[in-house]
Amino acid sequence: MVGCFSCFDGGASKQRRKEEEDLASREARAKAAEAAQKRQEQFEQSAAGRAARAQQAAIAKQSANANKGEPVLKWQMG
Repeated sequence: MVGCFSCFDGGASKQRRKEEEDLASREARAKAAEAAQKRQEQFEQSAAGRAARAQQAAIAKQSANANKGEPVLKWQMG
């Protein structure tokens, strides 16, 4: 019977429920971001994280020196 009278409250209960859901959603996103940040920090401090960082630096250095001023694509006529 309560459902029959929900239209008489001016939609306040729907609005309140939406605000509560939005707040819960924001809190969940904040917690997920914090957990991801912690995982990232732990990975960076681990041996695997240091190795990955060193590998990325080596790849960047190699790609920076790869063409030594030569054009990547050479145009040839005829």
